[in-house]
Amino acid sequence: MKFETKTLEPFYLLGLSVRTTNEANQSQKDIGDLWQRFFSQNIIEQIPGKANNDIYCVYTDYETDATGAYTTLLGCRVASLQNLPDGLAAITIPETTYRVYKSVGKLPNSVLATWQHIWQTDMNRAYTTDFDVYGPKSQDSNQPEVETYVAVA
Repeated sequence: MKFETKTLEPFYLLGLSVRTTNEANQSQKDIGDLWQRFFSQNIIEQIPGKANNDIYCVYTDYETDATGAYTTLLGCRVASLQNLPDGLAAITIPETTYRVYKSVGKLPNSVLATWQHIWQTDMNRAYTTDFDVYGPKSQDSNQPEVETYVAVA
């Protein structure tokens, strides 16, 4: 699977979060519930100072690696973390170098296939902060695209 390497400047995200694990498929349930809450509670409209409507699904605070517990945050990029609404979680994405993969095709299957590839690839993952970006191309009904950023050491 092709990827490109990018270094990103720090930025901020605001949204909903959950602590989960990949053990016994718990993350599929927890992250699925998080997406359901995000849309049913119209969280995107409650995020002040959004840069745009891109949705970030972030994986961070890794206990160890892909086998340990981690936090998932579902939210949007914001200009600052001042005046945070109650009930929303905030995160700073640090300056980091990433391998960036592009998932193309039916969602969420194409993103899951990308992550399965990543888990089986021998790379020097940093296990700091990884994320998927659901931008305008993710809404394409014929060929949706999602970018996955994997922090590397």
